[in-house]
Amino acid sequence: MDDGQARLADLAATSAAVRATSGRLEKRRHLAALFAQLGPRDLRLAASYLAGEIPQGRVGVGPGQVFALPARPPPPEPGTTLPLFGTAGGGGAAGGADGAPASPTLDELDGMFDALQAVSGAGASRRRATILLGLLDRLAPDEHDLLTGLVLGELRQGALRALVIEGLAQALAVPEPALRRAVMFTGEPGVVAEAVRREGAGALDRFGPTVLRPIEPMLAASSPTVEDALAELGGTAAVEWKLDGIRIQLHRDGDEVRIFTRSLRDVTDGLPELVATARSLPARSFVLDGEAIAMHAGAPVPFQDLMSRFSRELEEQGGVYHGRPLPLLAQFFDLLLLDGAVLLDLPYRERCDALARLVPEELRVQRRVAAAPEEARAVFDAALAAGHEGVLVKGLDAPYQAGRRGAQWRKVKPSITLDLVILAAEWGHGRRRGFLSNLHLGAREAVPGAPDTFRMLGKTFKGLTDAMLRAQTEDLQSIARERTEHVVYVHPVRVVEIAFDLLQRSRRYDSGFGLRFARVKRFRPDKSAADATTMDDIRAIYEAQRKLGAH
Repeated sequence: MDDGQARLADLAATSAAVRATSGRLEKRRHLAALFAQLGPRDLRLAASYLAGEIPQGRVGVGPGQVFALPARPPPPEPGTTLPLFGTAGGGGAAGGADGAPASPTLDELDGMFDALQAVSGAGASRRRATILLGLLDRLAPDEHDLLTGLVLGELRQGALRALVIEGLAQALAVPEPALRRAVMFTGEPGVVAEAVRREGAGALDRFGPTVLRPIEPMLAASSPTVEDALAELGGTAAVEWKLDGIRIQLHRDGDEVRIFTRSLRDVTDGLPELVATARSLPARSFVLDGEAIAMHAGAPVPFQDLMSRFSRELEEQGGVYHGRPLPLLAQFFDLLLLDGAVLLDLPYRERCDALARLVPEELRVQRRVAAAPEEARAVFDAALAAGHEGVLVKGLDAPYQAGRRGAQWRKVKPSITLDLVILAAEWGHGRRRGFLSNLHLGAREAVPGAPDTFRMLGKTFKGLTDAMLRAQTEDLQSIARERTEHVVYVHPVRVVEIAFDLLQRSRRYDSGFGLRFARVKRFRPDKSAADATTMDDIRAIYEAQRKLGAH
């Protein structure tokens, strides 16, 4: 199939075939069969879309807008020029043999995302709706579902992305580990696939970590206590404060600085104080991993308030907190590249030494090497006393595993927390009358190659402040899918962090489990439903608690 000829229908058919089979090898075969037919540009777009990713990143369309779309596109505003979708790839608007509009080409989809991203200013939501509906209106049901899932980020999940990489490796006849590593350093499977299609397997060698291009962050697994974490890492490890901040990656190359979030979003323009921090350090080029926090009255500012500096909707407010600007402070814990040298594969202890030579102490996360449980516990207690979340316990000999949740990093909090998806909310009573209050909470059931489903774990209204009640009442109604007299059922796209005391078996909920004393800690607008706690995590937590005699 020549470039420019692949259509959304091809992707929808492959996606359906992948969902219809349970075997991983068969899923991979379906993906590889499609990828093998595509030219370089179509391959880049197909790999990105089937991995649940839009190359343009955010395009200004959220769940509230998608779920509120009318059945037909609104008339364009006077003077509006719309992209002529349906003209690329040798057909499009001309339609198929039965007179129905032809499935859009991947080039057309790419053009639509460019157009959505370019919209700004007054009336932007209306213009985006016009553009999106101009394409949605001509799609078959399976194409419609795939595109809306892609726009909403509902397709993005680790298992699906891993399958796409496996399918690409088979179609391109390249070693899967080498392909996966290249993708980790670019964050974009489509970009790597296009290069290999054009240049051959040798193209993989040039996809290493590069300054100014985000690197997928290393993540931590959980341990119930610092003593357990220390034992799991051999009895001696670094124990760091776990800050209640925003994960950032700070890049500098000469005078150019870029700042990326955990999701690899570029937020440089809104963080001038961190750009100044980067330029103050005594090196020409580097990549630092750390957290952005803010302090107020000697204590860390809560995560919810901190998110205002990272929210596009609130950027125009200038990050104001308690009537004053909210300045950010960087706290770094890892150094990945330095003046041309790649440090990721070095042991953690060596990266820490290099970090200490580059970054002054006041800009480094507090840490201590602990060789005894009481030493680790002292760091944990100090972190909590300072108002932070807990600690990270890290193996001293561990490399930086980009894009992985490595066993050599263990996070410990005072109580286990889960990132759960809001499935519904009940109207409140008494002083909460008029507000959506009691939240229905679900964990993600991840099946490779299939859409995520969500299993209910329980309900809670505890921990919700008046401000949170107001915010969620407005927000959840914008993403409603069904309403009854007492309950608003919503599309599963909002994530909330939940603390609890115990996980129990339960016949009441379809997950088979229930949370005891669940309470809301915070909303997580930085996470999508694809980042939510999985049912595999829930089962593992239950087994760990059972072994500890908690049941």
